[in-house]
Amino acid sequence: MLESSRAEKKTGIFDYIFETGDEDELIVWLEKLSKTETKSYTHYSNFIIAEVDGALAGVLCGYEPRIATHEIFTKALVELGFDEEYKERIAAYLLVEPEIDKNTWVLDFMAVKDEFHEFDVLKEMIRKSLLSARLKGYRKAQTMIEIGSVEARLVYEKLGFHFIDEKQSEHYKEQFGRAGLMRLQMEL
Repeated sequence: MLESSRAEKKTGIFDYIFETGDEDELIVWLEKLSKTETKSYTHYSNFIIAEVDGALAGVLCGYEPRIATHEIFTKALVELGFDEEYKERIAAYLLVEPEIDKNTWVLDFMAVKDEFHEFDVLKEMIRKSLLSARLKGYRKAQTMIEIGSVEARLVYEKLGFHFIDEKQSEHYKEQFGRAGLMRLQMEL
């Protein structure tokens, strides 16, 4: 989650949510967040882990936005002792966060280790996640990437996603170094 949220930047959304840039501390918080009783989109049960010859190759999160809402995420953070003030710290993100149709499966936190072929690993993880989505009645999936993430966009388009829209904000650019976020979608 940490690596994906930073997307080749020094800081990502979790640095602001947990008010620390210390990687070890963030990993501890994210591990706790992934195991809360409240099943937010960051809960471990939403993740697929890819292995190649017994080695960790990549991860992918797939979740239902009608179930894993912002309110549920806030509840999970409250379990860890945080309050809703985190929303002020991520206000720049909230300005550009895309609206997700509640009937759309969401793919997030996709990351593949450098030593593995990114396309092949992502393709298999997405295939497995979309199988779950289809069984639950979903007919489309979305993901979001930062504007300017050319390589990521090319990979997703090769996997069958297409551009839907984007949101930009100067505040987001100041905080995260990118113009904003774009949504990509795939029909199942």
